[in-house]
Amino acid sequence: MAAFNYNAPADLFPARSKTGRRPVGYRRFGTAAEAIRFAVEQMPFELLDGTILEIESVRVDGVGIRVLYESVDYPLAKTSR
Repeated sequence: MAAFNYNAPADLFPARSKTGRRPVGYRRFGTAAEAIRFAVEQMPFELLDGTILEIESVRVDGVGIRVLYESVDYPLAKTSR
């Protein structure tokens, strides 16, 4: 993704678990970078595949979230999971 704005506010819509529960609910983040870090580092791994991140009317799925996190442009320090 070229020219992605990691500093824009972001909405995170986590997927439901296989049991239909939503252990993590909707969250609003001050920056997309914070939302991406939360999705990759703190949410249960199995939920990333149905999660949607919305930034400035752009929707990013779980695969895209992972790509943004792995990008050399990602501005925050990463922790190992």
